[in-house]
Amino acid sequence: MSQEANKSRTADNQARAYAKYLRTSPQKLNIVAAMIRGKTAEKALIDLEFCRRRIAKDVKKVLASAVANAENNLNLDVDRLVVSEASVGKTMSMKRFHARGRGRAARVEKPFSNLTIIVTEENDAMIAARKAKLEAKRTKGHARNIAALEKKNGAAAATKKPAAKKAAVKKEA
Repeated sequence: MSQEANKSRTADNQARAYAKYLRTSPQKLNIVAAMIRGKTAEKALIDLEFCRRRIAKDVKKVLASAVANAENNLNLDVDRLVVSEASVGKTMSMKRFHARGRGRAARVEKPFSNLTIIVTEENDAMIAARKAKLEAKRTKGHARNIAALEKKNGAAAATKKPAAKKAAVKKEA
């Protein structure tokens, strides 16, 4: 007559960590979370170590917890972990007031946020696909830079020729 256990919300190759009531707005927290999405766990930890935002310290703790969960609970390889998801949620907001002139008051809201980080262990095919995607992105940017330089040099050459003709016309006159 007992109740069935809830199914796991993560896959077998995923580990999760969750932080509730982080004292910052979701908008500010999402800036730091976006900084680590899609990166390897090792690189994300290094980036958070040197991030100047105050909330980065708490995000680093949550990421370290997710890595520890992956290593200890699921026996995943730490070197292959990637931050597959870093989602931010809005939670309660403390309401305070700020005294203003002539007996009035202004409302002050102090927001709190939730953070969920999911790390995934990548297999060889996923690692190769991620590297290929990164290489394609690099070459695309490289090709775009070359095209821009060619366009700039072509435009510069085109603008110089008429100026030379004008100078020649002035000399004749």
